[in-house]
Amino acid sequence: MREREIFGNERGIALIIALLVLLVLTLIGISAISTTTFENRISGNERAAAEAFYTAEAGLEKGLAQLPSTAPIPVTSLIGGSSYWSGGPKDKGDPKPFIAHGDYVDYGGPASSGMDVADNPPGTYTRYQINATGQSFGATREVEAQVLRDIH
Repeated sequence: MREREIFGNERGIALIIALLVLLVLTLIGISAISTTTFENRISGNERAAAEAFYTAEAGLEKGLAQLPSTAPIPVTSLIGGSSYWSGGPKDKGDPKPFIAHGDYVDYGGPASSGMDVADNPPGTYTRYQINATGQSFGATREVEAQVLRDIH
C-alpha cells in the first residue's frame, strides 16, 4: 500500500514540467533579444558607413567643381554632424591639396584608361587626382577620383 502512495501522488510533476517549459521559453526569449540587439548594432554601423561614404562623395563633388584649382578643401561640416575634407583620414587637421599629374598630349587613337575612343579626342589634358574623406557617426570613408580635364 505504501508503494501506491509514493507513485500514485503525481501532482508535483506538473509543477516541475511547467518550470522546465518556462525555463526553455525564457532562454528562447533571451536569445531573441540578444539577436535583435546585435542586428540593430549591425544596421546602425551600416547606416553610419553609408552616410560617411556619401559625405566623402560630397567632398569629391566639391573638388570636381573647383578644378583646375588644386587648393585643399577645408573641413566642412554638414547638417547632422557629418564632415568632409580633402586628403585621407589622417589629414583632418591639415587637409591636403589635390594632385595635378601634369599635362600630356593625346593624339587620339586607342582609348586610354577605360575611355571609349569617341570620348578620347586628340587634345592636351591635365590629369588630376582628387582624394576626399567623409566622417559621420564615428565612421570614416575615403574616395578617390582620377580626372582628365581638357586644356583649351
